[in-house]
Amino acid sequence: MSKQIISMEEAQSPLQLIWDKLLEWYRLVVEMLPNFVLAVIIVIGFYFLARLIKKIVGKLVGKLLQRESLIKLLTTITYVLVIIIGMFVALSVLKLDKAVTSLLAGAGIIGLALAFAFQDFAANFMAGIMMAVRAPFKVGDLIETNDIKGRIKEIQFRTTELLSLQGQLVVIPNKDIFQNPLFNFSQPARYRVDLDCGVSYGDDLEKVRSVTKKALEHIPHRMKEKDIEVFFKEFGGSSINLEARVWIEYQKHTDFLEARSEAVIAIKKAYDEADIMIPFPIRTLDFGIRGGETLAEMAKGPLKKFDASQNDEPV
Repeated sequence: MSKQIISMEEAQSPLQLIWDKLLEWYRLVVEMLPNFVLAVIIVIGFYFLARLIKKIVGKLVGKLLQRESLIKLLTTITYVLVIIIGMFVALSVLKLDKAVTSLLAGAGIIGLALAFAFQDFAANFMAGIMMAVRAPFKVGDLIETNDIKGRIKEIQFRTTELLSLQGQLVVIPNKDIFQNPLFNFSQPARYRVDLDCGVSYGDDLEKVRSVTKKALEHIPHRMKEKDIEVFFKEFGGSSINLEARVWIEYQKHTDFLEARSEAVIAIKKAYDEADIMIPFPIRTLDFGIRGGETLAEMAKGPLKKFDASQNDEPV
């Protein structure tokens, strides 16, 4: 009889353990119910707080920056950060501090791993953000960077798309643009055309300077408020070399090409009318073994015949 009672007690012990565990959970739920309600209230409160801060940040940043994509990025980052802070506060209220610590540690490890794995992506992304803040160019500007010249088609946070002057689409990582020299030909909208030329040694240089300036006065797109400059540079092999400079209003690349072309035509026409010579390169040919003998002098000398069979002695 006693053995049968022991067997029944042993059979009831697992059920008792389950019941005790359920009672423990029930007490825990009852004890944590106010904390749970408070955590829900905190999450909802932080949600509305995040939306409010997002609007405020959007208005403040919108007054400083004109880039819609950058404004959207900053407001989104602010919104997510506020939501994450609210989640951590809610977990702390639920006395899940260990879970919060584990999440933070896991996020740090994952972030470190991702930083090594996607360092180029992150570098391009950060370069895109910095360029968006500084705004060195905008869509439609003509720029030159990394030996590539083209017009900006689209600016993204990782890459920038250019349409080259030959019509090809070029995608450049933002890191390469940010770390290398950048030439923006559209800001400000002006360009200096430099022309190299040479005149003969027999021409009057004062006259050359006057004629050159007058010839460049009426080229297309010239800025009237900028003076035309002419500088003589050097004594060349067959000419005295000079450089003419003229500023033009620059809206598109063909403005520069047209101005330079018309400037060359105007200078050539003005020099012809003023009898100013643009000399050709002069070459002196020396036909002597020791030097100083011309072709005519060589032709007047005695002709010699050589016999290869007699060790190159004259016969």
